[in-house]
Amino acid sequence: MKVNQFAINVTSEQPDRLLAFYRDVVGLPLKPEWGGYAMEAGGTPFMIDGHSEVKGATKEPQRNLLNFFVEDVAAEQARLEKAGVRFIRTAGREPWGGVISTFVDPDGNYAQIIEVKEAQ
Repeated sequence: MKVNQFAINVTSEQPDRLLAFYRDVVGLPLKPEWGGYAMEAGGTPFMIDGHSEVKGATKEPQRNLLNFFVEDVAAEQARLEKAGVRFIRTAGREPWGGVISTFVDPDGNYAQIIEVKEAQ
């Protein structure tokens, strides 16, 4: 398969609330050329949409992890916590060297902020 573009589409019973969270709290910029519910995360389109078969919070939040690679996990976590975001994992160091903090979005999905420093 030759993939020309890759995008993430997260569906919700309350897409307006989820869009507001990722746009206003997480701070993802809008990507208006993809529609009113599209943002951009590291060059990848990140879309929020409604779906007739999605009801309530996710039942398996660990099944799909949204990974946001950042320069400074501690600073981003502090900013998000100040905005009321709940973290379920704080600055866990991975065997491969990365640092990961995991938060929960309004639909119960898990999202991670990840910091990877180059070896000095």
